Amino acid sequence: MSFTEGIRRKEDIILEVRNLKVWFPVRVGLTSIFTGSKKYLRAVDGVSFNLHKGEVLSIVGESGSGKTTLGLTIVGVYKPTEGEILFKGVDVHSTDKKTSLLLKRKIQMIFQDPFESLPPHMTVFDIVKEGIDIHKLANSPSEKIKLILTALENVGLTPPEDFFKKYPHQLSGGQRQRVSIASVLTLKPELIVADEPISMIDASLRGSILKLMMKLKRDFDLTYIFILHDLAIARCISTHIAVMYLGQVVEAGKINNVMKEPLHPYTKALLSVAPSLRKMSRREKIILKGEIPSPIDLPSGCRFSPRCPFAFNDCRKNEPVLIETKQEHYVRCLMYQKPNDLTNKIS
Repeated sequence: MSFTEGIRRKEDIILEVRNLKVWFPVRVGLTSIFTGSKKYLRAVDGVSFNLHKGEVLSIVGESGSGKTTLGLTIVGVYKPTEGEILFKGVDVHSTDKKTSLLLKRKIQMIFQDPFESLPPHMTVFDIVKEGIDIHKLANSPSEKIKLILTALENVGLTPPEDFFKKYPHQLSGGQRQRVSIASVLTLKPELIVADEPISMIDASLRGSILKLMMKLKRDFDLTYIFILHDLAIARCISTHIAVMYLGQVVEAGKINNVMKEPLHPYTKALLSVAPSLRKMSRREKIILKGEIPSPIDLPSGCRFSPRCPFAFNDCRKNEPVLIETKQEHYVRCLMYQKPNDLTNKIS
């Protein structure tokens, strides 16, 4: 699946995710301990998409949807159970050490909590310097200092010298996140995965961080994947969106297509409870019943059927596939599928 198939050139594709599955083995109960039998937590279960250079993809969904695991797998923290992740045609997880180090530099991640992601025992200077040292990006101490100065200036920490000897606990949440961004910038990445980058920051500072990230995108020709729960933010910053539920993408496409005309009941429910978006569209609030099912014991048929207000009998028997309903708009729902689109039919 490509959210922009036929619109952009194949050479513009920076990231290809092909049938990605990330399953974690778990042992449940005494029987499994004695028999050695395993179940699997299907955190990501068959996700595919292409991302073109310069695009901003927001991956949204409730906690437990698999969006953070997807992001961590893209940057190389987790290995796929099945499938591939290709960065400019190179498999992120099947490369020699030299290529792997280069890919780690080109694909960077900004984490959710700047209070935990920065080493408390290191100064700002040392934090930003660390990546430069690992990847040998400076030929002399003076060049190294220049890179650090430039990075701090680019994220608005000025005068940069004033921050050199400060420790994370001496900074505000917004300043800490700017240090995180600065340490990423020194590596000259092409793709940045940002996992809820403003959720742990004071509300008054969130807009300035997003504005900074969009400026850096323009200045350095960056491509972003944002992992978010706030659809209003996704609407403001994204070119494309993917809605995840229990490890699968249930709806995806250009941001305007999905926001203006959501197709999947789950997407409709998420949009209906987002205050700013509901007021804008005058949508009736949809309250989902029950909790998200366990990714260990998945429901049969459509995974959303136990909570879906529109579910019918076939939804509990047949698992829908992701299909393109119109250009750059995909949905995984039986209401939009023909009989020959169905998979895993249960008798």
